[in-house]
Amino acid sequence: MTAPLVGANPWLRVSPCSPEACVRPPEATAGPVRRAVRLAAAALVLLAGIPLSLVARGARTARRGRIVAVWARALLRALGVRLDVRRGFAFVAGSPVTGAEPEEGRGTLIVANHVSWLDPLVVAATVASRPLAKREIGAWPLIRTLAAGSGVLFIDRERLSALPEVVGSVAAALRAGDTVAAFPEGTTWCGRGMGEFRPAVFQAAIDAGAAVRPVTLRYREGEATSTRGCYVGDDTLLASVLRVVATRRLVVEVTRFPEVRLARSGRRQEERGTLARIAEAYVRTAVTEQHGVMERETPARSGRAGVTVLRSPYLV
Repeated sequence: MTAPLVGANPWLRVSPCSPEACVRPPEATAGPVRRAVRLAAAALVLLAGIPLSLVARGARTARRGRIVAVWARALLRALGVRLDVRRGFAFVAGSPVTGAEPEEGRGTLIVANHVSWLDPLVVAATVASRPLAKREIGAWPLIRTLAAGSGVLFIDRERLSALPEVVGSVAAALRAGDTVAAFPEGTTWCGRGMGEFRPAVFQAAIDAGAAVRPVTLRYREGEATSTRGCYVGDDTLLASVLRVVATRRLVVEVTRFPEVRLARSGRRQEERGTLARIAEAYVRTAVTEQHGVMERETPARSGRAGVTVLRSPYLV
């Protein structure tokens, strides 16, 4: 199912997912003591983030990314969420248009599917980057402090007139060598499917001469896709947090695909649309079932890397 566009605003999307329809019981439930420990540990990590954010705010990009990555990993660990980072391989129709080389000194635009409030933490824990986030979270005192330390770029999704300014800010960050992380669906899905990538943010990569790296985020329990970490519909942040800490062995599978580089044609709308479709096709290959070729980067419990051959209607 494709998420319908609300009005003509490319940032605002509607997902068909809801907690009632999508959230399933956990495969294994954490006991009350484990839940309490996880919540207490997460609160401590959040508080520790305040002085760290002050240090990171004045640090150079590379050092700031390392600080934020350590903090993000600590928070995920406190919540009981484990990371499984993989390399993805896929061949997408039309790939010859991706042969351009990025300009020297440019950053990379990371684009991923959007499932949860955990997603920015997951991306920050695996790659030093500046997240693109909605302006509303800047109104939350604690989150505002943490966001300033991580170098967040804010989007005013209510004002379509602000779109060129947002694209310009992202392009400027990419030209400066920063890696920027965005979620082009414009809304969250439960993880068993995904919406279309909106092309607006891809214009920033084109303008900056930067590469795009597609990334798939897949929450799972065992080998099955999990909806326990999703944040959809009329869900509340508290309800989603409580589901996460109540779930044992929740894993976020992060599949990082090769960078996509688009040859310039001079037709801006066509370029960003093509780039969005190619990036979306990569991401879809690993959203639910194992649909592409992936090699685990983080060690499995067996100590051996796993390689899976995938087939997908998006790969030809």
